[in-house]
Amino acid sequence: MSPSRVFHLFGPRRGEAGPSPGRVGLMLPLGFASGLPLALSGGTLQAWLTVAGVDIRTIGAFSLVGLPYALKFLWSPIMDRFVPLPLGRRRGWMLLAQAAVVAGLLCMGLGNLVSVPSLAALAALFVAFSSASQDIVIDAYRTDLLEERERGIGAGLCVTGYRIGMLVSGALALILAERIGWGTTYTLMAAVMAGCMLVPLLGPEPGTNAAGPSTLKGAVVDPLAEFFSRGNAVLFLCLVVLYKLGDACAGTLTTAFLIRGVGFSPAAVGAINKGMGLLATVSGAVFGGALMARLGLFSSLMLFGILQAVSNLSFMVLSWTGKSYPMMVLAVLFENVSGGMGTAAFVAFLMALCDRRFSATQYALLSALASIGRVLAGPPSGFLVRQVGWTEFFFVTALVALPGLVLLGMMKGELDELDGEPPSCSGA
Repeated sequence: MSPSRVFHLFGPRRGEAGPSPGRVGLMLPLGFASGLPLALSGGTLQAWLTVAGVDIRTIGAFSLVGLPYALKFLWSPIMDRFVPLPLGRRRGWMLLAQAAVVAGLLCMGLGNLVSVPSLAALAALFVAFSSASQDIVIDAYRTDLLEERERGIGAGLCVTGYRIGMLVSGALALILAERIGWGTTYTLMAAVMAGCMLVPLLGPEPGTNAAGPSTLKGAVVDPLAEFFSRGNAVLFLCLVVLYKLGDACAGTLTTAFLIRGVGFSPAAVGAINKGMGLLATVSGAVFGGALMARLGLFSSLMLFGILQAVSNLSFMVLSWTGKSYPMMVLAVLFENVSGGMGTAAFVAFLMALCDRRFSATQYALLSALASIGRVLAGPPSGFLVRQVGWTEFFFVTALVALPGLVLLGMMKGELDELDGEPPSCSGA
């Protein structure tokens, strides 16, 4: 269903014009370009190394090539400050980052670098760095380009494209590798990535009403100064951390629960939790993004946040019922649809928090802060399961979501103020 058709069904809020299908439609290929390289320097590369007989300790060390994704905020000010090509500040950096990803994938494919793990690690690190840089500018481009009424469906389509990109570079790449070989598969993935370069070449550059900082110091200091000049900056940061914390706590051990806690086979978990779950997440992201046009930012965050918390309880019910395929399907569908809806609203929320002068730096910092919950939830979640069991664990994860919802309710006025244009470039 096209973005314009989705908005025809749900409709903009009264008094607002409809979205631009051209601007909104770009979010799908941009999300795809963002998701495609992730597995190629992560899970898919680990599979290639395993098949090639590389020592397991070396394979484990390859996880460190993902560090650029966590540290991307360190060089995001450069992408706010400088205009590298005549295409403009956003499209210029996007084209350079995508070209770098293509070059790195070609090196990995044509050079068959897994025979020399140290070279493979360097190439994978280069791909990860280039991909993280692409993420910085795509997040900034989306924030700068989309108007308020377009953020919800734009975020939904971006999440959808991202998931499809991960599926292509993950499951599809593994299938292709068995038939055409690993090197050819990586070369093919480089060609697919090269096709994504049409977006910065043909897409519009965001308007010039939000010019970037004039100095590198301004690109580093001013984004923080601008954000913390807002009266409720600290509360906004707390909300960024807390909003999806309950969802993150449950998600860290969902696969382990389905296999070890309930007794489903890995094949069934892969087909239902991964395959069907992916389709449910995509559907939830698109549906939630479209619904935001009617509900607005605060109501969407509240409704979708409540659904995320309740969805954790569906796994609690599954732990009661035991090995029940209908209950498993229901729990997976509920959790992934509500998670997709919540992600679409959360991405729109992060966009609304960014000043367009510093959107690359501010979005990179906010998204890094949002990832804290996902990173830190694993160890205490495993300890909690060992102490209290699966049923009580999922109940606790639902409770963990409540502080974020309470804080969200307390900040309704601030969210309603955000539910308009991003801060203007003249604002303090």
